[in-house]
Amino acid sequence: MRLFLRRFRLAAVALALAGCATVAPLPSGLPSRAEISDFALEARFSMRLERPYETPQSASGRLSWQHSGDADHILVADPLGQGIAEIERNAGGAQLRTSNGQVRRAADAAALLAEATGYPLPLGELPAWLLGRPTASGRLQTDGQGRPKNLADAGWQIEYGYDSEAAGALPARLTLRRSSDLELRLRIEEWRSLP
Repeated sequence: MRLFLRRFRLAAVALALAGCATVAPLPSGLPSRAEISDFALEARFSMRLERPYETPQSASGRLSWQHSGDADHILVADPLGQGIAEIERNAGGAQLRTSNGQVRRAADAAALLAEATGYPLPLGELPAWLLGRPTASGRLQTDGQGRPKNLADAGWQIEYGYDSEAAGALPARLTLRRSSDLELRLRIEEWRSLP
């Protein structure tokens, strides 16, 4: 269980980039970033956590995420695709199910992950951040084509990268940093718009 929690801390915190492999461009029939509200994505992630007087920790794996309105379904898997944890969130609260069948519940996904892993994670903000949409207190910088380039929000710094030159392109790479202790990288392999 301790090994799972350690891996999950890093994995769940890490909705992040696991490398620079070539990925096929996003389908041309996909709506532009501004038109998407509900989505599904497949991604690889990696994460690095450094705390004073502790050995740095890192993890990588795969992520499948469906976001629809106030509901999320997130599957976190190891690099070979074996499920580590499943997170369900809706208006009634959040549930975390581990690969060994243990279930934890909390009022929201961020509280659930903080309780399970010891780290506050930005799951409430992340769906909007993936699309380059800051909260009211966030600051967004765009590139020459009007696409999200950098976002500072809720103590996090997010950098965006694209595989397409289109102005409405969805990001293919995100790097999220919280101060100097945590870096999450996400390499999105597939975006789908949900009806």
